[in-house]
Amino acid sequence: MSRIGKMPITVPAGVDVKIDGDLVTVKGKLGTLEQKISPRVTVEYENNTITVSIANENDKSRAGRGDNALWGLTRSLINNMVIGVSEGYQKKLEIVGVGYNAQKNGKTLTLNVGYSHPITFEETDDVTFECPDAVTIIVKSASKQAVGEIASQIRSKRPPEPYLGKGIKYSGEYIRRKAGKAGKAAH
Repeated sequence: MSRIGKMPITVPAGVDVKIDGDLVTVKGKLGTLEQKISPRVTVEYENNTITVSIANENDKSRAGRGDNALWGLTRSLINNMVIGVSEGYQKKLEIVGVGYNAQKNGKTLTLNVGYSHPITFEETDDVTFECPDAVTIIVKSASKQAVGEIASQIRSKRPPEPYLGKGIKYSGEYIRRKAGKAGKAAH
């Protein structure tokens, strides 16, 4: 039995949930998210509570570890959708390095991170950027997956290097540092 899958999801006020066959749609103040679900799990919505269960618990030939994993995954994806449309997700990135900075002009995020050209990212309908200062980027969206994916793409343009720690890193990320050259040994 899946410990995560069996937990019910409480739907806050202002969030609408619609289950149409294998498609779950969650709508809230921050947008609308959809997720297709496997026919091996069932999703029920009653009294502002969503419950996820295995479709054929009595079928011993199919019930197994794979179904438990799918059960927990489905529950987590739906829970992330409910949290996303009600509260939203954000990921904070920090830029470390002399002359490295980020600027937001309209819907365009421009990074100057040591290359001969600036790197740009465009906001989409569901993902937005904030730059409270020149060395901080905040990626916001209702979709947890979209936030992680865009933040990872931004970080990949100049990942932190281990000698000086320069680059783009997640807020709170620990960069394991290496010692540089010890210098020329005297003979």
